[in-house]
Amino acid sequence: MRIVNTGEITDSIREMCIRINHELSGDMKKALKDAVEKEESDIGKQILCQLNENLDIAKEEMIPICQDTGMAVVFLEIGQDVHLEGALLEDAVNEGVRQGYKEGYLRKSVVADPLIRNNTNDNTPAVIHYEIVAGDKVRITLAPKGFGSENMSKVFMLKPSDGIEGVKASILSAVKDAGPNACPPIVVGVGLGGTFEKCALLAKKALLREVGSHSATEYVKQMETELLEEINSLGIGPGGLGGRVTALAVNIETYPTHIAGLPLAVNICCHVNRHITKTI
Repeated sequence: MRIVNTGEITDSIREMCIRINHELSGDMKKALKDAVEKEESDIGKQILCQLNENLDIAKEEMIPICQDTGMAVVFLEIGQDVHLEGALLEDAVNEGVRQGYKEGYLRKSVVADPLIRNNTNDNTPAVIHYEIVAGDKVRITLAPKGFGSENMSKVFMLKPSDGIEGVKASILSAVKDAGPNACPPIVVGVGLGGTFEKCALLAKKALLREVGSHSATEYVKQMETELLEEINSLGIGPGGLGGRVTALAVNIETYPTHIAGLPLAVNICCHVNRHITKTI
């Protein structure tokens, strides 16, 4: 049994909130730089160059990459041999977000009630997902999610008879409907299977996967490749102003499902696809 004080989790999340809002992960930075060479449109190239310049300025001058510093989504993988002591885990996570967004001068975008709309003024509460895993470590993944792209995401409750073509058509329709509103170039996270809520969680997790990686399942890998090509043939392009690079990646995660269902979620993320992981 290993004892972990939740104060370590608070400190880690504070640091992660500040860091990931000022510097993207290496896979995303590489994907955006590579996109300049792939883009065929002059205006598309210009926009991609501006996005890359923005990344450099954000890192050097400690200015947020995007004014929408997102709602904090936190994934906690807790080893079953860990004993947590100190503050309640949920309180420790939210304290880390509170400190990070205040000390980092990041925009506070969370409202306490979805209809009354009163701002909590510290970007809490976070959305927290817990998972018990083997071992004696705590793995924290933070993914601040902006809502320009989040608002463009969709869930489809398909029928089994819709099959693979129905899945592909639904994903393409979600991207077409999003158009320029999701701030392309985008990353498309897809969850397939499970239940209504499970497929949405899978889609969110799919956004965390390294850009350029593929599913280990051959037919899923093929779908990812085909869909990326089809999406990049839509002509939406960087900034929605036309071009070849509409998406940087299509990541699909699957899960077993019921004989009568085919749940599908499409969680779109803009070019500021922020995710950072730390293990305690």
